[in-house]
Amino acid sequence: MTASPDTPERGTGRAERSTAECAADTAEAPSSGDRGGMFRSLRERNYRYYASGQVVSLTGTWMQRAAQDWLVLELSGGSPAALGVAVALQFLPTMLFTLYAGVIADRFDKRRMLILVQSGMGLCGVVLGLLDVGGLVELWQVYALAFALGCFSAFDAPVRQSFVVEMVGAAQLSNAVALNSMTFNLARIVGPAVAGGLITVLGTGPVFLVNGLSSGAVVLGLSLMDTARLHRAPEPGGKRGQLLAGLRYVSGRPELVVVLSLVFCVSTFGMNFENAFAVIARNVFHRDAAGYGLLITALAVGTLTGASLAARRAGGRPRLRLVFGGAAAFGVLESVASLMPSYRTFALALVPVGIAVMTCTTAANSTVQLSVDPAVRGRVMGLYMMLFLGGRPLGGLLSGWLAEVFNGRAPLLLGGAVVALASLAGAVVLARRTTGLPTGPG
Repeated sequence: MTASPDTPERGTGRAERSTAECAADTAEAPSSGDRGGMFRSLRERNYRYYASGQVVSLTGTWMQRAAQDWLVLELSGGSPAALGVAVALQFLPTMLFTLYAGVIADRFDKRRMLILVQSGMGLCGVVLGLLDVGGLVELWQVYALAFALGCFSAFDAPVRQSFVVEMVGAAQLSNAVALNSMTFNLARIVGPAVAGGLITVLGTGPVFLVNGLSSGAVVLGLSLMDTARLHRAPEPGGKRGQLLAGLRYVSGRPELVVVLSLVFCVSTFGMNFENAFAVIARNVFHRDAAGYGLLITALAVGTLTGASLAARRAGGRPRLRLVFGGAAAFGVLESVASLMPSYRTFALALVPVGIAVMTCTTAANSTVQLSVDPAVRGRVMGLYMMLFLGGRPLGGLLSGWLAEVFNGRAPLLLGGAVVALASLAGAVVLARRTTGLPTGPG
């Protein structure tokens, strides 16, 4: 590399090159990256350690998410607005800190950062669990710990996303991203289902304790890694202006701007699943915590299927058709699902919703990661995760307000419509300019 990405407008180095050229480098990586089956990234020992720990930790995370939503509803007398506040507080730190976390991810050891952050996230679960088990928990404490957890998550997200390529290399990145989605959604199936059963029998407190302890699995996996086998990115030059340099890097690539804007719309307006499902399960279909957990599981069956298809398809260039087509399908299917008349038909309708949203988000993640210079990847992924997660405070509050004013179905109906329109608008914008990212058949 002959020029710093902190000055992408100057020089002849990689930072000056187009988004398409960076993607092409990855697409032309050794052909072995395209063979070896759905689980080829697991051949990397470091990634095996990481993925194994993530399965356990993410299962605990989803258990806590279900338990936290249910606890808020119990403490607030079933208020959707209170649930929206909890979601907003948990994701607000993403808006505040994730961009700076991306700068840190480009400068410091990502593995050590993840160990510290994961330990902090586990501590939040243990504290909430002890308060709940001891009968001391109040709504404001749940809010405070949700915010604290959000602070740790704000640093975890961009570091974790940009660390994947260091574990597997560019040739295996698309497959690893898809496998991460599979892990995430496997946990999404198991976690809420287990949480629903535990809440029914033991209450929410033990669920929080289990999540706190589960963070130790990913910390152990990170500690066991062979650091000599990591694919380190070059450290960015200079210490000042790195955040602005990362933003300039993205703003100079209109294709990335459009993709990131769509990611924001999908996440903010379309992916408020957990709080929407909690309200629908409790207030519309009059189900208990187990019924709520089964709705999340139904969605996760679809997202796991979508991630599996993405893992088989991964290899070569990312395709914009998958991003925009997946988003359009997701929006339409979500709106249709919101109109289902019974609990059973609603749950069944969530499966194709999950397939569509996973097709969109996995393709978007791979597209962004494979299309940027490695030395600026942390900052770009910081922006990606800020948009992907940072809109949740707005989405959570909007979802709670819509459910309060209209009914529990309104957030999904209107959110799906917004996503479908945003995908159409994004496709039209890209069609009117010379695209830098590949748009070949998906």
